[in-house]
Amino acid sequence: MSVVPFCVCVPARNEADRLPRLLDALARQTGVGRVRVALCINNTTDGSRRHAEGVAAAHRATLTLSVVEHTFPPEHAHAGSARAAAMDLGLELLDGEGVLLSTDADARPPTDWVSANLAAVSGGADLVGGALSLDEDEPESQALQSGWAVWRDYWREVRAIEDALDPVPWDPAPRHGDHTGASLAITAAAYRAAGGTPLLPTGEDRALVLAAQRAGARLVHPLSVWTRVSARAHGRAQDGMAQAMARLARQTAGQEPMRAPAFPHWRARALWRRDLRRLPDGAQRIAEAEPHLPPMPLDYALELNGRPQPDGIAP
Repeated sequence: MSVVPFCVCVPARNEADRLPRLLDALARQTGVGRVRVALCINNTTDGSRRHAEGVAAAHRATLTLSVVEHTFPPEHAHAGSARAAAMDLGLELLDGEGVLLSTDADARPPTDWVSANLAAVSGGADLVGGALSLDEDEPESQALQSGWAVWRDYWREVRAIEDALDPVPWDPAPRHGDHTGASLAITAAAYRAAGGTPLLPTGEDRALVLAAQRAGARLVHPLSVWTRVSARAHGRAQDGMAQAMARLARQTAGQEPMRAPAFPHWRARALWRRDLRRLPDGAQRIAEAEPHLPPMPLDYALELNGRPQPDGIAP
């Protein structure tokens, strides 16, 4: 069976210690043949390229690594520039056709990560979000598991509300809710239609997803697509995963409250989406309008030692 052309796209800044683990995991992907990787090393002083090319050489039978290096000026030395450079290199390597798979230098995907993403694309998806799981090999992960579980259960209840009131035909339950740069597949056509990766200092992955949806892309969240992410509290990206982990550490330690929108807000939002979705180009209308809605109040306190209870999902 032929495999859809694909390229894994990775931004990296001073990640000499983390890149070998990622590349080793990518070299061990099953069922997809040779794995092509587009790596953007930016504003780096730790010899990341040497370490990455050493790992690629050791896996030359299964891995092809292409590297571009940039030293962005301070005003552009951020996640948006780096991810855009990696994705654009991947698009070039694919001659503009196929699937781009975004991940982070400190991620560690399972051996079927690529094949699960490609299966979702073959099933009709234009965008595939991957669920995030704390890397069990990192000691920091153990201390965060209880807090991570509270948020996991909260978002599971939010999805139950959404799936009951506003089911999306191409993204059926059961599903997860993650679509971040750590695990995001997008067809080359959808990437071009979205205008590429937005050059934002933070949130470039979410902005890319919204731009693609506004252009008509279908986003899915199959449970089969997931990756491990680092629990480290000190990272490279402004307001990125490391900052989220630092906040989770404070919450798990009881130093910061866990607060989120109460479930009735999500019920109202699901009904709002449902009404729009019934209109022509409804999904695009939602992607265009939702970012401009007022933020929901954080009026619900999650309990660290107890599960949040849903506030009903009846219409």
